[in-house]
Amino acid sequence: MALPRPHRFDVYIAAGGLLGGLLLVGMGLGTRPSSDPITLFDGPWPVLVPLTVLAGCELLRRTAPRTALLTGTVAICTDLVTQGNLATILMFTDVVYAAVLYGPLASARRIQWITGLLTVAGTLVPFAVWRVPEALLIGVVVGVVAYGPAATGWIVRDHRDAAEAARLRAEQTALLAEMDRAQAVTAERARMARELHDMVANHLSAIAIHSTAALSIDEAATSRQALAVIRENSVAGLAEMRRLIGILRDAGGDTEPAASPTLDGLTALVDGARANGLDVRLDTDDHGRVPAPVELAAYRIVQESLTNALKHACPGRVTVALDRHDGLLDIRVTSPYGHRNGPRAPGSGAGLAGMRERAALLGGTFRAGPQDALWVVRATLPVPEGESA
Repeated sequence: MALPRPHRFDVYIAAGGLLGGLLLVGMGLGTRPSSDPITLFDGPWPVLVPLTVLAGCELLRRTAPRTALLTGTVAICTDLVTQGNLATILMFTDVVYAAVLYGPLASARRIQWITGLLTVAGTLVPFAVWRVPEALLIGVVVGVVAYGPAATGWIVRDHRDAAEAARLRAEQTALLAEMDRAQAVTAERARMARELHDMVANHLSAIAIHSTAALSIDEAATSRQALAVIRENSVAGLAEMRRLIGILRDAGGDTEPAASPTLDGLTALVDGARANGLDVRLDTDDHGRVPAPVELAAYRIVQESLTNALKHACPGRVTVALDRHDGLLDIRVTSPYGHRNGPRAPGSGAGLAGMRERAALLGGTFRAGPQDALWVVRATLPVPEGESA
């Protein structure tokens, strides 16, 4: 298998080391004199072998760091029995540094331990043999050539890994923030869709039903009555739309925010349903003060139930009952269920989904469906004792 192509910077290092070593050979500069006892191969030409091998190892310092280190170790040992070359030593220190920085983590740790032990051995063994202070310099040289580059590579690697971990944490934080933002936008869109549906659907349904009646019944009195109801619901619907637009614009502190509907407004809501033609009976006791979110949800559930009754219910009594007990606000709306002969407005099912979502957001329950000859809407909303609006 062919080795990966060397990095451009590694090519520059190899070429610079080789040219520098050749220059030193040409000048006759070596690290030891030819009379040194350990110099087995005299002359300038034997120096070129480890020099060339280390230059080749530099080409592999990033792509195959362990192979480069093993080969470079053999080359530096060979350099010890020649007159030596400073460029060869410098390239070997770089190969050790690169093996720790770019090699596997396990290899980097082993290189740390091996070079450290070699440094200690190079310090203690010669001193124990020769008993002269100068023998300690051998350990210093081993430490500078082997352990120093390994320690430097480990420090750089540690900082690089810490920076990479910080970058990954930053990316994860940004991703989580984007997910939170997307969820917040989705939740806000769903909330505004519920508000828009609950505020406007009642009025538009009344307009659709009474306009259908006015078109199908050719009587002046009926048409005038239908037009009056249509106008009343149009004005009310526009007012609700202006309120919603005002909330969305959020003009600032110059204007007071519009008050949210409360349970005290159920009487007016039932009166409006009666004006639209429903026979509604409101049965509610003194429910006391409840948190504003519970009041708003209860009001919207009753409002949507009356809207559905206006669109789909058969002629008959519609009953709205609210009862608070055992820390729960119980809402029950019943309307006649069966085949309807008169005009009716189409439904999309968004109303039932919105009521179910409102109850679920407060930790309550919601059920809607036929029961005997009635359509029953039942919701229970938790009201913690002691909380007030």
